[in-house]
Amino acid sequence: MTYKFKREPGSGLILVNIEIDNKYELKMVLDTGATNTTIDSNALYLLGYDLKDNIGTVEIETANGIIETEVFEIDTFSSIGLKKSKFQIQVYDFLAHGIFSDYNGLLGLDFFEETKFCIDTRMCLITLS
Repeated sequence: MTYKFKREPGSGLILVNIEIDNKYELKMVLDTGATNTTIDSNALYLLGYDLKDNIGTVEIETANGIIETEVFEIDTFSSIGLKKSKFQIQVYDFLAHGIFSDYNGLLGLDFFEETKFCIDTRMCLITLS
Protein backbone atom coordinates (compact mmCIF):
# COMPACT_ATOMS: atom_id res chain seq x y z
CA MET A 1 0.00 0.00 0.00
CA THR A 2 1.25 3.46 -0.86
CA TYR A 3 -0.01 6.73 0.60
CA LYS A 4 0.81 10.28 -0.44
CA PHE A 5 1.64 12.77 2.31
CA LYS A 6 2.05 16.53 2.49
CA ARG A 7 5.01 18.45 3.85
CA GLU A 8 4.79 21.62 5.84
CA PRO A 9 6.21 24.48 3.78
CA GLY A 10 9.35 25.86 5.36
CA SER A 11 9.86 23.21 8.05
CA GLY A 12 9.48 20.11 5.87
CA LEU A 13 7.45 18.30 8.54
CA ILE A 14 5.58 15.23 7.27
CA LEU A 15 1.86 15.74 7.86
CA VAL A 16 -0.64 12.90 8.14
CA ASN A 17 -4.32 12.65 8.97
CA ILE A 18 -5.33 10.30 11.75
CA GLU A 19 -8.77 9.06 12.67
CA ILE A 20 -9.95 8.23 16.18
CA ASP A 21 -12.86 5.85 16.78
CA ASN A 22 -13.83 5.94 13.08
CA LYS A 23 -15.30 9.43 13.45
CA TYR A 24 -12.80 12.10 14.52
CA GLU A 25 -10.07 13.27 12.14
CA LEU A 26 -7.01 15.17 13.31
CA LYS A 27 -3.77 16.30 11.70
CA MET A 28 -0.51 15.07 13.17
CA VAL A 29 3.19 15.19 12.38
CA LEU A 30 4.84 11.87 11.51
CA ASP A 31 7.89 11.86 13.77
CA THR A 32 10.31 8.99 13.24
CA GLY A 33 12.27 10.29 16.24
CA ALA A 34 9.27 9.82 18.55
CA THR A 35 9.03 6.42 20.19
CA ASN A 36 5.40 6.92 21.19
CA THR A 37 2.38 8.58 19.62
CA THR A 38 1.45 11.71 21.57
CA ILE A 39 -1.66 13.85 21.29
CA ASP A 40 -2.53 17.22 22.79
CA SER A 41 -4.85 16.79 25.78
CA ASN A 42 -6.93 19.76 24.62
CA ALA A 43 -7.70 18.04 21.31
CA LEU A 44 -8.64 14.81 23.08
CA TYR A 45 -10.90 16.72 25.47
CA LEU A 46 -12.65 18.45 22.57
CA LEU A 47 -13.35 15.00 21.05
CA GLY A 48 -15.32 14.12 24.16
CA TYR A 49 -12.75 12.14 26.12
CA ASP A 50 -12.79 12.69 29.86
CA LEU A 51 -9.21 13.41 30.83
CA LYS A 52 -9.65 11.72 34.22
CA ASP A 53 -10.19 8.38 32.43
CA ASN A 54 -6.53 7.80 31.69
CA ILE A 55 -5.15 4.31 32.28
CA GLY A 56 -1.93 5.54 33.87
CA THR A 57 1.00 7.88 33.55
CA VAL A 58 4.49 7.53 32.17
CA GLU A 59 7.60 9.67 32.18
CA ILE A 60 9.16 10.39 28.81
CA GLU A 61 12.32 12.15 27.76
CA THR A 62 11.98 15.09 25.39
CA ALA A 63 14.44 17.62 24.03
CA ASN A 64 13.38 19.85 26.95
CA GLY A 65 13.87 17.18 29.61
CA ILE A 66 11.77 14.52 31.31
CA ILE A 67 8.02 15.11 31.49
CA GLU A 68 5.08 13.09 32.76
CA THR A 69 2.28 12.21 30.36
CA GLU A 70 -1.03 10.46 30.82
CA VAL A 71 -1.78 7.30 28.86
CA PHE A 72 -5.12 6.63 27.18
CA GLU A 73 -6.34 3.59 25.30
CA ILE A 74 -8.13 4.51 22.09
CA ASP A 75 -10.64 1.97 20.75
CA THR A 76 -9.72 2.56 17.09
CA PHE A 77 -6.81 4.64 15.83
CA SER A 78 -5.97 4.75 12.13
CA SER A 79 -3.78 6.58 9.65
CA ILE A 80 -2.29 6.00 6.19
CA GLY A 81 -4.11 2.71 5.77
CA LEU A 82 -3.16 1.17 9.13
CA LYS A 83 -5.74 0.61 11.83
CA LYS A 84 -4.92 -0.20 15.45
CA SER A 85 -7.41 -1.42 18.02
CA LYS A 86 -6.99 -0.62 21.71
CA PHE A 87 -4.04 1.62 20.80
CA GLN A 88 -2.33 3.34 23.71
CA ILE A 89 -1.33 6.96 23.21
CA GLN A 90 0.40 9.47 25.40
CA VAL A 91 -1.54 12.62 26.22
CA TYR A 92 0.19 15.89 27.03
CA ASP A 93 -1.12 19.43 27.53
CA PHE A 94 0.68 21.36 24.80
CA LEU A 95 -0.66 24.79 25.79
CA ALA A 96 0.23 24.42 29.47
CA HIS A 97 3.83 23.77 28.44
CA GLY A 98 4.08 26.66 25.99
CA ILE A 99 3.68 24.59 22.84
CA PHE A 100 1.61 26.39 20.21
CA SER A 101 1.05 24.18 17.19
CA ASP A 102 -1.26 23.87 14.22
CA TYR A 103 -1.11 20.09 14.70
CA ASN A 104 -2.71 17.85 17.28
CA GLY A 105 0.29 15.72 18.06
CA LEU A 106 2.98 13.34 16.87
CA LEU A 107 2.51 9.99 15.16
CA GLY A 108 5.34 7.94 16.64
CA LEU A 109 7.09 4.71 15.75
CA ASP A 110 4.84 2.66 18.07
CA PHE A 111 2.08 3.07 15.48
CA PHE A 112 4.23 1.22 12.92
CA GLU A 113 5.03 -1.72 15.20
CA GLU A 114 5.11 -4.99 13.21
CA THR A 115 4.99 -3.01 9.94
CA LYS A 116 7.63 -2.55 7.28
CA PHE A 117 7.44 0.98 5.92
CA CYS A 118 9.46 3.26 3.69
CA ILE A 119 9.28 7.05 3.54
CA ASP A 120 10.13 8.50 0.14
CA THR A 121 10.77 12.21 0.73
CA ARG A 122 11.33 12.98 -2.95
CA MET A 123 7.94 11.66 -4.06
CA CYS A 124 6.17 12.33 -0.72
CA LEU A 125 5.04 8.72 -0.43
CA ILE A 126 4.85 6.23 2.42
CA THR A 127 4.89 2.59 1.36
CA LEU A 128 3.64 -0.08 3.78
CA SER A 129 4.31 -3.77 3.32
